[in-house]
Parts: sequence; structure tokens; C-alpha cells
Amino acid sequence: MGRREVIFEIRYVAKMPKGCTEALIPQGMATPYGTCLGITAEGGTPCPETTTGQTALRLAVPGTHLDITLRFDDSLPATYPAAMFTPHPSRFTRFADDLVAEAKAVAGDLDGLDRAIAIACATAERFTYGHPEETFNQGLDAVPALGCGLVQGSCVDINTYFIAALRAAGIEAGYATGFFFPAEKGDHCEDGHCWVVTRIDGKTQEWDIAHHLKLGTRQIKPGLNPKPGFRAACFHSMGLAFPDLGITALKALIEPLPLHPDGVKFDAPEIRLIHPGIPAAAA
Repeated sequence: MGRREVIFEIRYVAKMPKGCTEALIPQGMATPYGTCLGITAEGGTPCPETTTGQTALRLAVPGTHLDITLRFDDSLPATYPAAMFTPHPSRFTRFADDLVAEAKAVAGDLDGLDRAIAIACATAERFTYGHPEETFNQGLDAVPALGCGLVQGSCVDINTYFIAALRAAGIEAGYATGFFFPAEKGDHCEDGHCWVVTRIDGKTQEWDIAHHLKLGTRQIKPGLNPKPGFRAACFHSMGLAFPDLGITALKALIEPLPLHPDGVKFDAPEIRLIHPGIPAAAA
């Protein structure tokens, strides 16, 4: 018997910030785990991201709330886009000279996947999970080495360092963004998530160091869901540019972004997964 098609959706609802009437929506991407079929929203203008060739949707929001749904089909797998593994220099992706030395010292004479695992474990040894007011690379033009100290960081911070260290050691790596629905929460989550994909000897591996840290381990192995749950990718890469919007060096488009002159984000969005294999949470 063939593999059964599964169509699932992610619905994103958020109150528009005062004075804001537009939002920028990541339009989903194709991965080995399925393809985004599109966004259910009236109107909208495709908005090119010039460093990676991706397209987001510039959407006018007539009411007080943004309400969009992304639809996916997991029976349409695809390879990760090549552009995901192509470095585009920005302060979020450029690695400092001291990080090159640090990454090479960690990797030593290891080859292939063992080289990436060594860097992943070393990255985990340098972070505790959290959301600091200032990130470890705040105001810097390149991602620095961290030495032997512990630094607090979110999944974004951890993966910023991890990707830079991988690339500094000569390993192809990309940054995926989207949503993760923890098993204990079932069909909902509070915000977007990010993870890393490497390409070694023609094969890809996924990494989620932040979830390993949440589970209380720094022994990192490749795998999509070290923390039980469900995820879907919506965009990729860091240091994004949308010239039509006057946006340059956007760190990442992890979830819908209000097009507000003050750069505010959506506050407390409602993010729901509609999936035939995952029951809705009780009201």
C-alpha cells in the first residue's frame, strides 16, 4: 500500500498593532517532510526576498485581526532548497576569526557527521536556554567565539552560533524557521521556532539543540524532534532583504510580521494546528 496523503493546516490569528494595516507572511516551503500548498487569505502581493529567492506575502489587513491559514501536504516531499545552504553575509551569519579557530579546535581531525556532532555538543556546552535582554552577539558585525563560559540564549541565539560554527568548520548548514507544536500542548503553540539543517556527504540532518537543553541533556544527536511534538517549516535563512518594503538585514522571518514603522511584533498570537492525527485540545 502507498503512503497515505495527509493534509494539515496551521492557523495564525493575531491582533494588529495600533496604526498597522499590513503584515508580511512567510509562504511556507518544501522539505523532505512535505510541501506548503499556500495561504488562505484574500488578496495580497508577492514580495521577493532577494538574498535567497524566496517569496513572502504582503497582506493588507482590513480589520483588527490578522487571520491566515497555511495549508500543507506531507505526501509531497522535496529536497531542502539549495539556497538554504548558501551563506549570505550579514552580521547574523558572518563568523569572526576567533570563531573559526574555536570551531576548528572543537572539530579537530574528525570527519563527516562526527565533525558536526562535536560542534553541536560544544555549542550546547556554551548555552543555557532562556530569553536574555541582550543576545551574545548584540551590536557585533560577526558571530563571535564564546570560549568556555555559559551564555543564556533562545533557539534563535543558539542556532545563530551553531550555524556560524558549522560553516566556520567547513560544514554546509542552513537555518529553517516555522512552528513546533509540543506533544504536551497538542494542537497549539505560543510562537515560532527555528532549527538547523546540515548537508554532509550529500545527506541532510536536522538539529534542535534548544530542545535537547529543555530535555536536560547536552549530548546532541541529529534528529527532527528530540522533544516530542510536530513541526512545519515556513521560511529559511537569516539576514533577509525585502527591498520593496525597505527592509534590509532582517534577522529572520519566523512567523508573520506586522509591517509597522517601529518594528513591533505580534503580541500573544493564537497558533493552532489542524491535523487529522493530532486531536484538538479541550476548550
